[in-house]
Amino acid sequence: MKQILVFVLFAGMLCWMMFSPIYKHVFIVREALLQKEVDYLLETGASGSRGYIDDAMVEASRSRLEQAGMRRDQIRYRISASDGGVATSSSRPLLRGTGLLLTISYPYERLFQIDSLIGIAVPDSEERMSASGIKMSEYVP
Repeated sequence: MKQILVFVLFAGMLCWMMFSPIYKHVFIVREALLQKEVDYLLETGASGSRGYIDDAMVEASRSRLEQAGMRRDQIRYRISASDGGVATSSSRPLLRGTGLLLTISYPYERLFQIDSLIGIAVPDSEERMSASGIKMSEYVP
């Protein structure tokens, strides 16, 4: 009985040590992709020619993240302005000096499930990784 218990514990630890670096790299890459997309959208959206992030820009962003392996329907965007105004309308772009805030989130998707083998608490399936940023609009009418 002790040998079976030792085998099961050893097998669990071996699996965790073998796969732990892989899923942590997946997490790091996903987080980096989200932050890169936030930076790109803020750079283009807050430029002097725009002052907003519209639906077409969000759909293009979804396509880029989908090409990286994320599920399109699970990506959430939260776009707002520092003054409380609308930051998604091309008819009312944010004027220079107004902050454009963007947050993109994506679920963890059972990424840390293997940690439960050694007793580490795993994130709930509803929890999401996110990347956010703010950039001042440079739009001048």
